[in-house]
Amino acid sequence: MENKFYTIDQVAEVLDIHHKTVRKFIKEGKLKANKVGKQWRISQIDLEVFTENKNSTIENEVPTFDEEVEFSKAKDKLEMNNEIKVSSVVDLKNISKDTYFRVSNTLLAIMNCKDERLQGQTINIKYNENTNRLRIILWANIDMTKEFLDDIAMLVEANEMEGQNDEI
Repeated sequence: MENKFYTIDQVAEVLDIHHKTVRKFIKEGKLKANKVGKQWRISQIDLEVFTENKNSTIENEVPTFDEEVEFSKAKDKLEMNNEIKVSSVVDLKNISKDTYFRVSNTLLAIMNCKDERLQGQTINIKYNENTNRLRIILWANIDMTKEFLDDIAMLVEANEMEGQNDEI
């Protein structure tokens, strides 16, 4: 039997996930991969083992998302241990692709700024174009969680107001 090898982008396409998620699975050891030069390669056998393990652990069907963006700023582990972290999931329905782009681009721009308060904070943005559903997952300290939630609310409200003006 011939063993095929896939790139990270090919695996992402097969699994219908973002390439950064595939890299995360490799880094966490969930998906076995080999480095060939500077590129990762995943064998067909390892991909089949991964998908079988993934399917056997999933009890409920989880919606697949078309787009996924994840951003995190690393921080010294000792400093992170003294900080209270909050995990938040913001689930927005009936969100257009334009709104998704505005929200995700703004949040990623915030994460890319050089504000030291963002060190150790993580944001994961997923959008399903078929259902117009946007899910934002935050892992941040209390103050930054409040700021992110305020920003998200402002962006969504501004977009709703803009949509109402278009209808008039």
